[in-house]
Amino acid sequence: MHEYSIVQSLLESCEDYAKQNEAKEVTKVIVKIGILSGVEPDLLKTAFDTFKEKTVCNNAIFEMIIQKIEISCNSCNTNSILEKHEFSCPKCESVDVRVTDGEDMFLMSLEMI
Repeated sequence: MHEYSIVQSLLESCEDYAKQNEAKEVTKVIVKIGILSGVEPDLLKTAFDTFKEKTVCNNAIFEMIIQKIEISCNSCNTNSILEKHEFSCPKCESVDVRVTDGEDMFLMSLEMI
């Protein structure tokens, strides 16, 4: 499960940001997870809850924003959010599209005290 290594890296980032901001505790962590990122949200939450003990995130709330697939059509220049994993433009049905969001995971924000 690569979610464990992702959480360990996330917790290290939280520790670094807390030090940079002279905070003693992180109270909330918000991440954005693209559905094509390969990250399983339930496993990520479990890993976060498991490994946050004895870190600045010990009492932190973990919030996830699940990002749907966003595409840009090269044929009609339309941007769309896909409801299904059908990589074609909903407007013109072209398959000449590129993914513009939904493939990555980002740390969006931290709340600290």
